[in-house]
Amino acid sequence: MIAPTPTDELPVLALEAARLAIEPGGAGTRPISLRLARGELTMIEPGDAMHSAEFADSCVGLIEPLAGEVRFLGVDWTKIGADAATLLRGRIGRLVSAGAWLPGLDMVENVLLPQLHHTRRPLVELRDEAARLARQFGLPGLPAVRPSELAPGELQRAGLVRAFLGRPRLIVLERATEGIYPEILQPLINAIRDLRERGGAVLWLTLDPRVWSDTTIPADARHRLIGGRLTGAATAAS
Repeated sequence: MIAPTPTDELPVLALEAARLAIEPGGAGTRPISLRLARGELTMIEPGDAMHSAEFADSCVGLIEPLAGEVRFLGVDWTKIGADAATLLRGRIGRLVSAGAWLPGLDMVENVLLPQLHHTRRPLVELRDEAARLARQFGLPGLPAVRPSELAPGELQRAGLVRAFLGRPRLIVLERATEGIYPEILQPLINAIRDLRERGGAVLWLTLDPRVWSDTTIPADARHRLIGGRLTGAATAAS
């Protein structure tokens, strides 16, 4: 099955009265409605690391909602097959807080692998873009070493390179500044600005109150996930 072709008029990400199965024991949140349009940045303080990872998983279709809908580019994740979902995820850049590095590959291979799988861009073009992003995020380049040979902060910066590489329509950031705050903040803001100018949207999940409340970050909306409710967002009646 081929994923439906989205239109630019649709929200990039839409949660419609979605009860996300991210509470302890698989329980659902209260119904959540949230929309990200092209060029928008939304920040969410999810409460803890588990909620951060599982909220992100729900937005990219890896955890089905108990009720309601989660749509990416107008497509309900539950209405398409695995192959079509994989194609759609190729349009999403994601920083995973746990890293998700393949230990048998070096960092160059790890960073480029999603793009090599989802696009036909020439390898040299991908390497050049990755090297530019690496310098932007404070690395001298992509190190050709295994993930186990890098410090946590270096892995975090490499994760940002992987998330922003290519032409993602949506970027989902999990705890992007962890271990590299505050020096990463301005490069990250600059990268987000460039993405937004190209029409991409960003969902930024952070557990750092300094980041969530930082007015220098030009977020369109800021929410907190408290007791299964997304405060500050339009929420459906329970």
